[in-house]
Amino acid sequence: LALALALPSVALENGLARTPPMGWMSWERFRCNVDCQADPRNCISEQLFVEMADRLAEDGWRELGYEYINIDDCWAAKQRDAAGQLVPDPKRFPSGIKALADYVHAKGLKLGIYGDLGIFTCGGYPGTMLENVKQDAQTFAAWGVDMLKLDGCYSSAEEQAKGYPEMARALNATGRPIVYSCSWPAYQGGLPPKVNYTILAEICNLWRNYDDIQDSWDSVLSIVDWFFTNQDMLQPAAGPGHWNDPDMLIIGNFGLSYEQSRSQMALWTVMAAPLLMSTDLRTISPRAKEILQNRLMIQINQDPLGIQGHRIVKEKSHIEVFLRPLSQAASALVFFSRRTDMPFRYTTSLAKLHFPEDAVYEVQDVYIGKIVGALKTADNFSVVINPSGVVMWYLRPMAPPVQPWHVVRQQAPGEGFRPALL
Repeated sequence: LALALALPSVALENGLARTPPMGWMSWERFRCNVDCQADPRNCISEQLFVEMADRLAEDGWRELGYEYINIDDCWAAKQRDAAGQLVPDPKRFPSGIKALADYVHAKGLKLGIYGDLGIFTCGGYPGTMLENVKQDAQTFAAWGVDMLKLDGCYSSAEEQAKGYPEMARALNATGRPIVYSCSWPAYQGGLPPKVNYTILAEICNLWRNYDDIQDSWDSVLSIVDWFFTNQDMLQPAAGPGHWNDPDMLIIGNFGLSYEQSRSQMALWTVMAAPLLMSTDLRTISPRAKEILQNRLMIQINQDPLGIQGHRIVKEKSHIEVFLRPLSQAASALVFFSRRTDMPFRYTTSLAKLHFPEDAVYEVQDVYIGKIVGALKTADNFSVVINPSGVVMWYLRPMAPPVQPWHVVRQQAPGEGFRPALL
C-alpha cells in the first residue's frame, strides 16, 4: 500500500546528489542533548554547528567533498509560531536558522535540516503534518537550507504515502535546490513489495532503508548484514541522484576499534553510501581523521557511474569479498574478515572473482596508498586481513577487458553476482 500510492508523476528531477552526499550530521554523536546550561559545548545549538562548520572549512574536509553541515532532531521550539511556522528554539538558536545558513554558506559549505512527517518528530518536537508540508518547504527554502532529512515518527503508512511525494513536489516548487533525504522505506520494513524502489528513486535523492546506527561494531555489522543479504533488491535502486543510505559514519567515536573503523569506511564506500560523519570534529584523533580523509577512498565513493557494489563471495572461513564496478573499467575490491582470532591469509584470483578473462590490472592498496603491482586475471594472490578488518584494492585495467563493467550493470538483478559459498 505505502509506496504503491505514490505516482511516478512526482519525479524529483532536481539534478542534485549526482554522487553520494558528503558531510557531517549531529545525531549519532550528539543526539537530543538540549541542556545547554549543563553542557554548553555539546548541546544542540547554533554554536555546535558553527564550530563544526569551522572545522569542516579549516581542517581539510571541505576540499575533499565533505560539504554538508546537517542539523538533526531537537532544533525547534516546542510550538509553531502564531503564523503556524516552525521556529528554532530561541535560547539555543538565538540568531535563527537563516543566519546560521548564511554563516555556513560563507564558509563554502551547505546546511541541512531535519523534519518529521508526523504529529511530532522522533524527539517530541513539532512535526510536519500533511497540511504543513508546503509551508515547511517554503520556510526551509527561505532560510537557505540545502538538504532536508524527513523522518517518519508518529505517522501512518497512508500519511507517509501521501506526504513523502508531496514534500518532493513542495521542495521543487520553492525553486531552491534542496537535497531530499527520506526515511520512508525504513518505516515500511525496507523491502519490496511494501517498498517500491523505482518510485522512491523518483521522489527522493537518498533514503534510510534500515535501523539507526549506534556506536558499536554490532550495529555496523547488523547494517552490513541487512544490506548485503538484500543486495539484489537494493542495488538496482541506487545511482546518480538517488542513493541507499545505511546511516552515518561513526568513525572517531567510542565504539569501533581502528580496524573496525577502516572496515566501516571501506564497506560504506563499496555500497556507494552517503558519507555523513557523526563525530566530534573538534577532538577527532589523527588516526580516525586519516581514515575519513583518504583521498582514493573518497574518489571511489564519488565515482560518477554511481553503481552500488555487491558481496560476491562469502567464505566458510568468515572472509567476505565485495566488488564495486567503477568508471573507465576500474573496480574496487574489499576483502573483509569477520574473524576474531588472528590475521588471516586469504588466497584467490581475479578469475575466481568473475573478472573478465585475459585482462591485466594495476592494483593499488587504498589504505596504504602504494601500487601493489600488475595482476593478470588468472594469477593467484594472497592478502592478509586483520580480525574485523579489511584490505581494499583499487584496480585499473592495463590491458582492456573483454567486457566493461557498464555492461554488467545491465544484467538482471543478481545475475553473475550471487555470493559463492565456498
